[in-house]
Amino acid sequence: MNANTWQIILTIIQYFFLIFSISAITSYILLGIISAIETRSYMKKNSFVNYKEILSSPFSPSISIIAPAYNESLNIVENVRSLLSSHYVNYDVIIVNDGSKDDSLEKLIKAYDLIQIDIPINEQIKTKPLRGGVYKSTNPAFDKLIVVDKENGGKADALNMGLNISKNKYVASIDVDCLLLEDALQKLIKPFLEITDQKVIAAGGVIRIANSCTIKDGKLLEINFPNKWLEQGQILEYLRAFLLGRMAWSRLNGLLVISGAFGLFDKKIAIEVGGYDTNTVGEDMEIIVRMRRHMQEINQKYKVAYIPDPLCWTEAPDNYKTFISQRNRWTRGTIETLKKHKKIGFNKKYFSLGLLSYPYWFIFERMAPIVEVAGLIYFGILIFFDYVRWDYSLSFILLAYSFSVLFSIVAIISEELTYNQYKKKKIGIKLIIISFLEPIVNHPFILYAAIKGNIEYYFYKKIEWGTMTRKGMGNT
Repeated sequence: MNANTWQIILTIIQYFFLIFSISAITSYILLGIISAIETRSYMKKNSFVNYKEILSSPFSPSISIIAPAYNESLNIVENVRSLLSSHYVNYDVIIVNDGSKDDSLEKLIKAYDLIQIDIPINEQIKTKPLRGGVYKSTNPAFDKLIVVDKENGGKADALNMGLNISKNKYVASIDVDCLLLEDALQKLIKPFLEITDQKVIAAGGVIRIANSCTIKDGKLLEINFPNKWLEQGQILEYLRAFLLGRMAWSRLNGLLVISGAFGLFDKKIAIEVGGYDTNTVGEDMEIIVRMRRHMQEINQKYKVAYIPDPLCWTEAPDNYKTFISQRNRWTRGTIETLKKHKKIGFNKKYFSLGLLSYPYWFIFERMAPIVEVAGLIYFGILIFFDYVRWDYSLSFILLAYSFSVLFSIVAIISEELTYNQYKKKKIGIKLIIISFLEPIVNHPFILYAAIKGNIEYYFYKKIEWGTMTRKGMGNT
């Protein structure tokens, strides 16, 4: 190829990266604006809600909290106490011990006076069989608690067992290591009670990071800011994702994921679509996409609701090995879900789901890490051959960095103006400082985990959830 041909190729590549970057920045700006509108609307509308009526009414919809547990001995007793502390009236808690190899079950039996019972299980969804059986407490104080001991089948299989056991209309899936706030259920059930022409099939809320917080007897006593950069960066990341990203998609009725940490579902619809997929590591995203696709295909108006209330606190990775493993799994889960439901992508039959939500996730979530790494490689090649226009390049890098920092600061301001969970002095300033450091300190590891996830998905094809080493809520 002659020099002109190479120049044309280089120009096309450069325009691709430029258009991709401008498109990404534009989409984030639009999502930020839409999120602000939705959050303001929610705050205004719900300032008059009397949650005590939902709390005290015996007619409140019945809910089962399903919490899969695998080797959670360190936290299991306190975390179950948290789940049993809800102020909601009509609910039960189903702990599914998914073949734990530690003494999780023994601790539960001792702490909650459990005895084995005979209970019929309506196996609407195929799961791994029971191991020890089903347990209930002899103590009336723990009457809402059900513990199921089954053979190991993974998180999705454990959730499916919970769906089979549950007798209630709605199910809330939650990670057993999460701390559920006492008013979480009545706030999350509210979208299901609103009278509209849209059937609410699922709802989620904001997840916060509990590392370094003071927690006792399953209750959050004091919110503290962690000392490690990794944990601080994740707080900032969660603020961006939950307060800006997912709130905007809620407004557009385009949510493709509700965090596996805590979400509420219409059990009938969840069972109709076959429950959780046991052949993916991203079961939380996959079931939402499948439920949405089902509602579109039966031509019924529906909504996946989302609220900005901080309902649930979870322990985040505090070391880079665990952090990379977690983000690797998230990447593989996204790839699997988008591939499995590729039929809806860019398909006008699925309206906004196929023409807006799917394309966004495919381009700016699925492909973004690959494009970013390709851009870095391309930039390195240009440096090697001395083809770089440093005035343009440095301006572009500064623009991208500045936008990243600005978007984080907008998320911080949104937090300050709404629920302001971090009330201690100087935490806001610390978050702003982290917003300048995170693109340099944490983002490279996120990028590495995403590329690693792509490689493992295409070359290993092994379903592996990874492990999360717990230090105990409040002890991180």
